[in-house]
Amino acid sequence: MREGEFNHAQLQGRAISRSARRFGNRRSFEAKRDSTTLRVCDKIDIMPRLPFITFEGSEGCGKSTQVRRLAEHLKRSGIPHLVTREPGGMPIGESIRELLQFAPHGSGMNPETELLLFEASRSQLVREVIKPALEEGTCVISDRFFDSTTVYQGAARKLAPEMVERLNAFAVGDCRPDITFVLDVDLATARSRMQQTARRPDRMEQQPPEFYEEVRKAYRKLADREPNRVVVIDGAQPADQIGNQIWDTLAARFSVLASKSRI
Repeated sequence: MREGEFNHAQLQGRAISRSARRFGNRRSFEAKRDSTTLRVCDKIDIMPRLPFITFEGSEGCGKSTQVRRLAEHLKRSGIPHLVTREPGGMPIGESIRELLQFAPHGSGMNPETELLLFEASRSQLVREVIKPALEEGTCVISDRFFDSTTVYQGAARKLAPEMVERLNAFAVGDCRPDITFVLDVDLATARSRMQQTARRPDRMEQQPPEFYEEVRKAYRKLADREPNRVVVIDGAQPADQIGNQIWDTLAARFSVLASKSRI
């Protein structure tokens, strides 16, 4: 067992009274292993609400690297946090993830089915993991969230944007990200990075070039529509430089993070 990891079931199963949390008890808990989450062990309950942060971008943009770097920084700073991903993040979602990305029979999946599976995974993740964590004073970082569905299924798959928006709203309710980082890279850079990974490409990574161009354009349009939430960063920069930009943005927007050191 390693410090900083825990099982999602613990999130709902801990018998800690709400009144104790309200009066700011300091507590520690034993962390257990889960491949899709990471959490610090020591936390102080009395503090402003910590943000819900999401990372977006095309395959190969480097978002997963920045998710890990941010989580490491929060851990060093003693900030309680949880890392999850979409699709996945809990047992039901991980089963859906396998079907969406790697199952051999998934190659014939139609866009409507794909959309509904993503929403099903998201709905469970929000209610089982994300909302309980935010309510107990934990910073949540998600590798993808509903913007991926807006872009991939709504724009690149050309499903009706109004329907995608309604399904997103139904799946997440009032659980919306406080800030979203979109790492923007061109197709050549993304493909070069994907070729360097040892794992087999998933179904989304095997789409034609036109698909990726639609994804990239849609993310930019999303940022234009929601400039207060969506922050676009040049993903071709060195990882350290990107990490510094992310932390500077977070520190400027969230006072609870402002006093923490740079990545």
